[in-house]
Amino acid sequence: MKNVNLLRATLLALLVVTLLSFTKPAPVKFKVDPKASTLVWTGKKVTGQHTGHVTVSSGELTAEGKVVKQGSFEIDLTALTVTDIKDAGGNAKLVGHLKNEDFFNVAKFPKATFTISSVTPKAGDEYTVKGKLTIKGITNDIEFPATIKHDGKKLTAKAKIVVDRTKYDIRYGSASFFDNLGDKAIANDFELDLDLVANLQAGV
Repeated sequence: MKNVNLLRATLLALLVVTLLSFTKPAPVKFKVDPKASTLVWTGKKVTGQHTGHVTVSSGELTAEGKVVKQGSFEIDLTALTVTDIKDAGGNAKLVGHLKNEDFFNVAKFPKATFTISSVTPKAGDEYTVKGKLTIKGITNDIEFPATIKHDGKKLTAKAKIVVDRTKYDIRYGSASFFDNLGDKAIANDFELDLDLVANLQAGV
């Protein structure tokens, strides 16, 4: 009798495993659309703030069902712009400063990257995203809330990401490292407003 019960339990376990293997959603890949995606940066200082754009140049995301499981994207820092300064000369001066060694050193580090470590569901389309952000060849773990949706053909992700620039050796104008800056001090944190659009890869 014990052997019969053991056999039944084993068969039941095998049946459950088989059913789960059939019901688990197959991974689906989405390719980031650089033309439809936007990334707006905001940097603040004592006397105000500046804003601009950088380009999400490429990327790929993998979803199982409605949940993104992995992915990464690249940011093209050579395409960095300033949008709040209308004077052409002043605009070009700030863009040049942001691209030089004081800030992102774009000539040496033209790309920044983000790689997903985990995506945890919260409620509805809201998730907590953890990952690794690399700027100037320096990688740090970051975490942020995101709204992620996909209908099987298109995936969208919206998020506000706060980055401590000093963790990436960007210390210019930081009161954490320089004294007597007064109203020339620049906040350590800058914000990235991400609106990512990715399309189902052909042939998937």
